[in-house]
Amino acid sequence: MIETRLLHYFLTVAREQNITNAAKALHITQPTLSRQMALLEDEIGAKLFIRDSRPLTLTDEGLLLRRRAEEILELVEKTELEVSARKEQVEGTISIGCGELASVKLLTDLIADFSRQHPQVVFDVYTANADQIKRRMDDGLTDIGLLLEPVDVERYEYIRMPVKERWVAVMPSGVPLAKRECVTAKDLAEIPVIMPSRQKVHDEVANWFGGCYDKLHISGFSNLSTNGAMMVRAGLGYALIVEGALPFLEQSEVCMVPLYPELTATSVLAWKRGQPFPTAADRFLQFAKCFLGMEVE
Repeated sequence: MIETRLLHYFLTVAREQNITNAAKALHITQPTLSRQMALLEDEIGAKLFIRDSRPLTLTDEGLLLRRRAEEILELVEKTELEVSARKEQVEGTISIGCGELASVKLLTDLIADFSRQHPQVVFDVYTANADQIKRRMDDGLTDIGLLLEPVDVERYEYIRMPVKERWVAVMPSGVPLAKRECVTAKDLAEIPVIMPSRQKVHDEVANWFGGCYDKLHISGFSNLSTNGAMMVRAGLGYALIVEGALPFLEQSEVCMVPLYPELTATSVLAWKRGQPFPTAADRFLQFAKCFLGMEVE
């Protein structure tokens, strides 16, 4: 079994790209660090470094280990914090993953109310799409996820948020369609569009296009709406996003126009079924159920 100490040493070498500099940063000797890296390669059964390169670079196996080592050490740190936080006083860190959604406003109101009661609790908010957040929840890196539907929640308990997510097209402010109250699938059929990259959501939007989908000119994909809006600003096409993703959009360059017929979605606040949580996260979930006044599904 690989010691976390070796993973820490390895990440330092990967960051410094030099054994001598890494040894100084770790306050150990260069020969000691070289031996430790050789031991790690023996345990892994693969070469991790291209040693004749300057600066020192990682092999493909080294790149994979770096990604996994970062995840492992993050999980170890989170576990240590959770164990130490299991006290009568509610304190610790709650990790929440969420997309760029209108329901984030309700979530942050919930967090603010909870924080006033428990000021020692820290919230670590990670922004990504639902598939990425679910992976982090399954890996134990994220406690609770705010997920845009459609999403598979078979392994989770959840509360459906009482917020409607409305789909819109983001486009340059000066184009003729920007003056319309809404846009149709036919309006967008001849224009380059930037589609959501998450497959279930992509399929939902594709169904809205109906027969126009086959004629669609897809110029790109984006998993986060802010990046999609930047692609619109650069002239790459019109982006399909949920309206609440850009609540403070400055409309001098790009604007949002609702789709017609209206396309809406909901979101869920979800957590792993049967997951033992540290005190802070457990209290927060109980608070969320009362705050939202809903039954857990």
